[in-house]
Formats: sequence, C-alpha cells, structure tokens
Amino acid sequence: MENDFWNGKRVCVTGGAGFLGSFVTEKLRQRGATEIYIPLIEEYDLVKIEDIHRLYDTSRPDIVIHLAALAGGIGANRAKPADFFYINLMMGVQLMHEAWRRGIEKFVAIGTICAYPKFTPIPFREENLWDGYPEETNAPYGLAKKMLLVQAQAYREQYGYNAIYLLPVNLYGPRDNFNLQTSHVIPALIRKCLEAQARGDKTVTLWGDGSPTREFLYVEDAAEGILQAAERYNGAEPVNLGSGMEISIKDLAELIGRLTGFTAGTEHRGEFIWDTSQPNGQPRRALDVSRAEQLFGFRAGTPFEEGLRRTIEWYRKSKG
Repeated sequence: MENDFWNGKRVCVTGGAGFLGSFVTEKLRQRGATEIYIPLIEEYDLVKIEDIHRLYDTSRPDIVIHLAALAGGIGANRAKPADFFYINLMMGVQLMHEAWRRGIEKFVAIGTICAYPKFTPIPFREENLWDGYPEETNAPYGLAKKMLLVQAQAYREQYGYNAIYLLPVNLYGPRDNFNLQTSHVIPALIRKCLEAQARGDKTVTLWGDGSPTREFLYVEDAAEGILQAAERYNGAEPVNLGSGMEISIKDLAELIGRLTGFTAGTEHRGEFIWDTSQPNGQPRRALDVSRAEQLFGFRAGTPFEEGLRRTIEWYRKSKG
C-alpha cells in the first residue's frame, strides 16, 4: 500500500482520534505516511485561534485533513442548534484561513450531506447544493459546514489556495458512536435491537413512520475516498462521497432486525413500533456519486449487508 504521495509529508488530521479519523490515520500509515499529527480535544480547543496557532506551530503540516466536527442525530441537532452552528463554523473558517496564511500546501475540508436543500431532486448532484434551504432540524450544522465550501472557493479565486471540499453521506461501521442520545440511525438501531433481545422485549419504538430514505457509506470506504481526493484532486468543485445505494428507514430497520436476530429469533420474534409524533427528518437522501469516480477514481467497495454484519459484530465484541 506504499504511496509516494505521502512520502516525507507532514499531515495534520483534525478529528483523527474519532470514528472516521481513526480509519483515515490507519490508511495514511498503510500508504507510508510517517508524520501524522492528531490534535486531541483535551489539548486543543479548535474554536480558539490561539489553539489553532499552537497546533500549526507544533505540527507544521504540509496537508491538513479537517474531519473534526460537532455532529449528531436529529435529537442532538434540535437540542443545541447554536452549538452546532458556532463550533463547526469557527473551527473550519479559522483552520482554513490560518492554513492559507502559513502557506500550508493543501487543505481537505469535509462537509456534510446536511448542507443539501430539504427537497433536493434525487439523486443529489453537487450542482443542486444552492437550490434551497436545508432540512430545518439540522440546517445550522449543515450551513456552518457549507461555509467551508464558500471559503475554499473564495480563497482559491483570490489567492490560488488549494482547498478541496468533500461531501460524505451518512457513515457507519465499527467504532461508531453507539450512545443513544447522540448516535445516528444505524448504531442506534443495532443497539436498540440487541438490548431489546437481551431484555426479552417484544417491541422497539422508532421515530417517524419509516418512509424517509437514506444512503450510507461504510467508514473504511469513506476514509479511502478522502485519501484518494487528497492525492489526486485539486479542483474547486464540491464532490459527493457515497455508495450510490438508497434504502428506506423501514427497510433498514428490518434488515438490522434480521441481522441482529431481533425480528428473526424463533422464541422472541420482535417487532418495530413507529412513533409518528416524532420527526422524519429529510424525506429522501441519495447521492449522485459519478463526480468522485470521474475526478479521482473513487468507488465504494463494501456491500451494505457485509458492512452491517461487521458493525454488529464489532459492537457485540465491544460490549463483551
């Protein structure tokens, strides 16, 4: 897996100790990167400019991969919209500005699928990004991350700065966040099914009516896409990273119910109850993933059911 691109390059990966970041740093090492700097949240508050100065003074990177974000599901976004806006905006804007000011060679900005308008035509194409307002429950987060695209394009235009912007779809996989207060839909479903089984519960209650659709990208595929873009892509246009597969939340729940054994057990065959008083979130989400393949050759490689099996197995072991 040695890759000449990373030879002798110093890389700073914000969020490198997190879910996606842990896979990005593993893949960097496999590619021959030896100088990888990961700022830990205990040591750096990336909202504060003085901590960003200290980070860049210490790491002296050639490339910054900015993965750090305050992120969460619908509940977390509704509870703390101001935090989601301010923290994400201030981290990104200052990190990129300071990277440009110091002549750091390249900045890889990670956006979010929440930046797309609520009623984007399916599949989401990058040119649709500005066609409307994002889904209200996560708009402050989506718009804060979207400003990184505006900044990257403005700095490229005025200064010739090489900042690129990627839009990964919802991620899942081993090491995900399984805290029910802040987790996304796949880890939440896995945990709910396994805990219901362990307690012998016959039902699991889920938000909404199950009709919204989502697309999911296995975390290792996402890490691969980010590094391929870092190596091969130097353009102004935003690029989707996804799997190109759309599934309804209802079908997803049934698939996870079967794979965990919650709905497929012989003795305790469970079922899902849909709480329609709770919000659905964005009605449909699926990406056009052709631009990533055209521009830097990225295609997701992990079949969905296989990725889910690995995630369930990891969670079971972690609860050991």
